[in-house]
Amino acid sequence: MNVMVIGATGTIGRAIVERLRARHEVIEVGHKGGDFHVDISSRDSIRTLYEAVGPVDAVVSAAGLAKFAPLDQLTDEDFLMSLNNKLMGQVNLIRLGCRYLNDNGSFTVTSGVLSREPMKGSAAISLVNAGIDGFVRAAALEVPRGLRVNAVSPVWVKETLQALGMDSSSGMPAQQVALAYVESVEGKRNGEVLDTRVFGK
Repeated sequence: MNVMVIGATGTIGRAIVERLRARHEVIEVGHKGGDFHVDISSRDSIRTLYEAVGPVDAVVSAAGLAKFAPLDQLTDEDFLMSLNNKLMGQVNLIRLGCRYLNDNGSFTVTSGVLSREPMKGSAAISLVNAGIDGFVRAAALEVPRGLRVNAVSPVWVKETLQALGMDSSSGMPAQQVALAYVESVEGKRNGEVLDTRVFGK
């Protein structure tokens, strides 16, 4: 298959690319690095990307920014950035991408465990992740031509925790997280939110 991975230069993205490249042609897309560039907060940038790449069999998004901060410190701008980037950016990858995916192709976007297991400081991220999960379940009922739509919900990634100087003992290695994305691309699932803990065992 011809698979476009958005966020390919990030921690999870690199692991996804490595897992998929053994069996598929992978197009790497980053904000600044990769084969192509995109700003997912911009509809025009997303449309330009699809026009440049052309038809593909699968789109995987491991991209999106959302603000982590205490509730009383989150501003309207923080919420809007989170909604416009990680939520609407990935929503628009699907909405705009339907015409560019080959028949029976798939979209896989990224939400996160904080939608179900929030923590202090996660209000904006939990909101966005829950929105992605809900959108995927509904959009899967309407996308045309046998297309599939799923979300992967990662837990904390070990490499990310290490980079932040935090205790990484409870984190999951990115290579294990990537297994859920591979299942979404290669399997038959549709309208599902894949918990990485199920596939990382």
